[in-house]
Amino acid sequence: MLLSGIVLLLGITFINKFYKLYGNEAESDKSDLVIMSYNVRLFNLYDWIKNEDVSANISEFIKENNPDVLCIQEFSNTNTIDFSKYPYQHIFIEGKNTKLGQAIFSKFPIVDRGVLNFPNSTNNAVFVDLRKDTTVFRVYSIHLQSIKITPDVHEIDENIQEGVTKSRSKRIFARTSAAFREQQNQAEIVKKHKMGCSYPVIICGDMNNSAFSFVYRSVKGDLKDTFEEAGSGFGKTYSFKYYPARIDYIFTDKQFEVKSHKSFSDFKNSDHFPIVSRVSIMPKVN
Repeated sequence: MLLSGIVLLLGITFINKFYKLYGNEAESDKSDLVIMSYNVRLFNLYDWIKNEDVSANISEFIKENNPDVLCIQEFSNTNTIDFSKYPYQHIFIEGKNTKLGQAIFSKFPIVDRGVLNFPNSTNNAVFVDLRKDTTVFRVYSIHLQSIKITPDVHEIDENIQEGVTKSRSKRIFARTSAAFREQQNQAEIVKKHKMGCSYPVIICGDMNNSAFSFVYRSVKGDLKDTFEEAGSGFGKTYSFKYYPARIDYIFTDKQFEVKSHKSFSDFKNSDHFPIVSRVSIMPKVN
């Protein structure tokens, strides 16, 4: 009986990372903090999506959801979006040809900021310490190494249709293995930096890996996954052809109550989908 109960508990825990039957949405309050994370894919700079209105669509989406803190991965300053509603901004852009970056936009004052550069990679993490009333908290926006598989997975389709050749399999395996090693190293950098922070922490971003991965567990640690706390459905965040991939996350410190979490998989203006969480800061218990 005890063994059956343990197996059931483990099964529920496993399923909740992949699918939530319903969300535990709590009543909102004007003091709540709304957080949005979105990999915008350079605002469609190279016309991957045949739509001239991508920037306008994203601008309208941000306006409608009105986040207090907005974390953007694959940010490009070529966009035409008006971010003046966010007086406090931390934007980091680098690259010789394609200017790729990250940005955090906030309605709250920034008391400190920084960048975590990942060795031998154009990926990175940025952070800000924000002051809301009497509380200071830290927000990270992270973008971990991509495994270089495209959303419609042409390479996998070719393997299915033509048969998997030994050389092709080795190529895919070598590439993904190298990317996963990079992710683990990058996750360790974020983990160590987070451990040195004395403030409550929120981590947003594109981790390019699933909720069952070592990378996920390493970055999340004892933080709350807002999808697990208050999400519903598959929580799909990436336009992957073969299954509903959740690779973008918002993690919060235990001092935050997670009131809602939404993934907008019908908003198709990038290869990722935006996620929005509503949280409240609970009084610290000494």
